[in-house]
Amino acid sequence: MIGRKRASAASRSVSYSSSPLLASKTPPWRSRFLVALVGLAFTGLLGRAAYIQLIGEDFFQRQGEARYAHKMEVPASRGKISDRSGQVLAASVAVPSIWAFPKDVDNDPDKRKQLAKILGISYAELEKRLDPSNRFVYLRRQADDQTAAKIKDLGLKGIFQDREYKRQYPEGEAAAHVVGFTNLEERGQEGVELAFQKDLQGRDGSRSVVRDRLGRVVEDIGEQVPALNGKDIELSIDAKVQFFAYQRVRDAVAENNAKAGSVVVLDVHTGEVLALANYPSYDPGHRSNLSGEQLRNRALTDVFEPGSTMKPFTTGLALETGRVKPDTVLSTGPRSVVIAGWSPTDSHPHGDLTVQQVIQKSSNIGAARMALMMQPREMYDMFTAIGLGQRPQINFPGAVTGKLRPYKSWRPIEQATMSYGYGLSASLLQLARAYTVFARDGDIIPVTMTKRAPDEPVAGIKVFSPKTAAQIREMLQMAAGPGGTAPQAMVPGYSVGGKSGTAHKQEGKGYASHKYRSWFVGIAPISKPRIIVAVMVDEPKNGQYFGGAVAGPVFSQVVAQTLRLLGEPPDLDVKPQIVAAQKLQAVDESF
Repeated sequence: MIGRKRASAASRSVSYSSSPLLASKTPPWRSRFLVALVGLAFTGLLGRAAYIQLIGEDFFQRQGEARYAHKMEVPASRGKISDRSGQVLAASVAVPSIWAFPKDVDNDPDKRKQLAKILGISYAELEKRLDPSNRFVYLRRQADDQTAAKIKDLGLKGIFQDREYKRQYPEGEAAAHVVGFTNLEERGQEGVELAFQKDLQGRDGSRSVVRDRLGRVVEDIGEQVPALNGKDIELSIDAKVQFFAYQRVRDAVAENNAKAGSVVVLDVHTGEVLALANYPSYDPGHRSNLSGEQLRNRALTDVFEPGSTMKPFTTGLALETGRVKPDTVLSTGPRSVVIAGWSPTDSHPHGDLTVQQVIQKSSNIGAARMALMMQPREMYDMFTAIGLGQRPQINFPGAVTGKLRPYKSWRPIEQATMSYGYGLSASLLQLARAYTVFARDGDIIPVTMTKRAPDEPVAGIKVFSPKTAAQIREMLQMAAGPGGTAPQAMVPGYSVGGKSGTAHKQEGKGYASHKYRSWFVGIAPISKPRIIVAVMVDEPKNGQYFGGAVAGPVFSQVVAQTLRLLGEPPDLDVKPQIVAAQKLQAVDESF
């Protein structure tokens, strides 16, 4: 009680009015200013909240989702490419791809060295790829399952695997120039893969997912857009015919120590390409260290002067216009045709030959004599009608036009040389198609790399009459038989007809004296045509260079196998044919 009284007395003795803090007067504006600041702050917060919740809601919603939601592509499966019977020539399969977020990869040096060894790269290269400044990096795209399994077993943190599609080509190098290939993004680069890119590619889909910080998918959110897979393409190619044709031209190149070779097989009835093979070739699934020589689709991209294979067309025009008949006799002696002091020559003198024999013996002088009976425009119109000087109407990259100069610029000497295949150029595919005029009773049809429907009409353009076509077929049979330039083209059990060709290769502004192209184009069976086979061998160097001796045997082998595969019955007795073939000697053709 006494303490309380003392404290009370002490408090009464303090003079608050004398305190300097209480004595100073606070300006009224300062308090108002502070109140205003607090009010503005609340107003700003309210405005910001209103903007976020009402005005900018969509933007901030998207930004928020971007922190946890991701849009993943759902890749479409590229369409398959198959042959006419459904055998797969190209298809996409799912394979693992290895990737990483470099900043999240475990820094364990031992495991990193093991990873580099599995990937087949140096440790320094791996460290460069895993530089933390890189946000994302692929370590191996389209890896094999064994590599992916080893990396998974390694258990290195921050290394992930996804599945993506890789193109596979079961027929390998045999069909490489037909099918072509794609890049890592499955976009066509060559062949059918490029020609039908839009159809094969399809359209990718998408899915929205939630991912954790390690990139793992936690859940799906929102609607999914399904992928639209690519369209399958069915080719006209017969995989068995294609493989056999490739083997035969490959062997011919090796046997003749040649630079390259090509084969084209056409179906006479439909214009479908049953085989298109080139050598050298490549494996479309393993394309490291490829050269331009391997990639060239020579049957379509290489043009050459077709030489003696043009003589049947010159003869056909002379027959069609009534200037000659098959038994008309022509003088083919040396210098029997002289143009401005120049005369065509034959490999050896023949004297007088019938028109039939001009084709059988492959006389340049006889062909030139018939050409000079005609007006330049007549020959030009016939050449253009069979497709020379025009790009083949085929949905395939690289098909070339060839060369055919306007007839108004022709001189007589040029008209003469064109009659036996010099002064104009064509590809092997163009040449094969041109021979359909003889196989189809005078009309020519477009060729195709895709399979035609059984009831699809094939419209042709009439070039020769059926009578003229039949007469030329008979001459072609003589050329590929006894007394002709290509008895090596004969096929046991089947009648065949065709024309060999041999020409010096152009080199600069002239011709190389010891470099040749050899080819043979023919029809089988000649009694009821079903296929056309064209063969070209570039620069044979093993002593033989005539088309009948170099390309004729390839024609024979490809025809025999193809007709059997097509189920075409033999039209000749085999034994007499074999006995006759043993006694045959080829006539050296003029070129």
